[in-house]
Amino acid sequence: MIGILQLAKERLAQSANPEGVYVDFTMGKGRDTLFLASLAPRGRIYAFDIQSAALEATRALLSAHGVGNVTLIQASHERFREYVEGPIDGGLFNLGFLPGGDRGLTTRRSSTVPAVMGALGALKTGAALGVAVYPGHEEGRLEGEELQRRLAGLPKEKFDVFLYRLLNVPESPYMIVAERRG
Repeated sequence: MIGILQLAKERLAQSANPEGVYVDFTMGKGRDTLFLASLAPRGRIYAFDIQSAALEATRALLSAHGVGNVTLIQASHERFREYVEGPIDGGLFNLGFLPGGDRGLTTRRSSTVPAVMGALGALKTGAALGVAVYPGHEEGRLEGEELQRRLAGLPKEKFDVFLYRLLNVPESPYMIVAERRG
């Protein structure tokens, strides 16, 4: 079975711009940041996380792969417009908590929903945004419900929004992919 993040990554790769601007809104251990950097080797990648451990792990991973076109930012994803100017070619949110980190420190709908809505407004025509949601804990469930409610109301003339999930396992992670229509 294909993983939920792989679905979004495949969609982002379909319209990859080697000189584009991509945002990893929740860098975690840096694997999504590294993927985005592979899409835009001559572009610019911005990666956000509030935890210094995430920046350290990501910095080490990028260094091990010789990647230098990434700006790591220790700030909430809702502040991305303070650092990223202009439109973006795509982005990823991998919600929840830092793998191996404090499970009490998790993304929250109070910052995630404005960040996702802002990211959608920043997408170039034909670009996509992937959001991995983890409803296995209470805040993750509420975060996902609020995102689904808000994204379901986007104008169909401007966005296509896809929901990928296992219907028979309601607590399993799922992926939302939104594409700005041309």
